[in-house]
Parts: sequence; structure tokens; C-alpha cells
Amino acid sequence: MIDINKLTLSAFKYDCGDPKRIQHFIKVHSFARLIGCMEGLSSERLNLLEAAAVLHDIGIHNCEKKYNSCSGVYQQKEGIPVAREILSSLNAESSFTEEVCFLIGHHHTYSGIDRIEWQILIEADFLVNAYEDNLSDDSIKSAYAKIFRTESGKMLLSELFGITS
Repeated sequence: MIDINKLTLSAFKYDCGDPKRIQHFIKVHSFARLIGCMEGLSSERLNLLEAAAVLHDIGIHNCEKKYNSCSGVYQQKEGIPVAREILSSLNAESSFTEEVCFLIGHHHTYSGIDRIEWQILIEADFLVNAYEDNLSDDSIKSAYAKIFRTESGKMLLSELFGITS
């Protein structure tokens, strides 16, 4: 397991001077942890989820530099090397690092979801993006039906935006 506080501070340092990105990953982490706890994840799986939530968008600055875009496909690609570097600096086990990198590399991929941590990360990121991007009620209702699978995530989306299924 990795110390999430140390990881968070490393991500703060990496995103230094970019409060928008820091605020975003802090909120995603909070929702991911909440959903993970509500869904009964083990402490090991929760630690993995939390690490992925903190680092999920860590490649955005490289996306902006290389592609002049923050597109999800670029985030998934560019986040992995940065995450590996940060996790290595914290002496994370290689198997843990690979699982975190898998989640980062798929956090905008909504098909083929085969693990609860992946599903929860997508839901937590959507909860934050829906607010930050001021999504319409129709878009949120569509996501509820098409993307959300955990009962906890559905409840939070409903409560946050006042929607019903």
C-alpha cells in the first residue's frame, strides 16, 4: 500500500501553480474514496482506487504541450509515464504501479469495464466533471442510465443533481 497523503502532496507539487487541476483531482479523490467505502472495497483495493483518483489527470500538462488539447484519449496516454515516475519516487510496488497506470490509461474508456475500481473512478470523475462543465440535466440523466453502475454512485449523482432515474 502507498501513503495517499504523500502521493497527494507529490501531485500537488507536480501541478504547482494550477489550482484548477489540483481542485479537480482532490474532488475526484474524495468521491472515489466515498464510493469505494460505500461499496465495501478492501483496504488494498481502496488504496489502489485512491492512488488512481489522485493521479488520473496527471498527464494533462503534457497533453496541452504536445497536442494543444486535454482530450481524454491524450490524458489516458500521457498520464501513465508521469504516474510511473511519481509512484516510483514513493517506492510503490511494480504490480501496484501497473494497476494504477491501467486505471489512468482507461479513465475515459466507458466500455469493457471489468473491475470495480475502474467503474468507481469513472463515476467519481463524472460527478466532478458534470458540475465543473455545467452539464445539462439531460446529459446527467443519460450518464445515470448509461455509465453509472454502482448503487453508491447512482445515489450520489441523484442527490447531487436532484435527478431521478
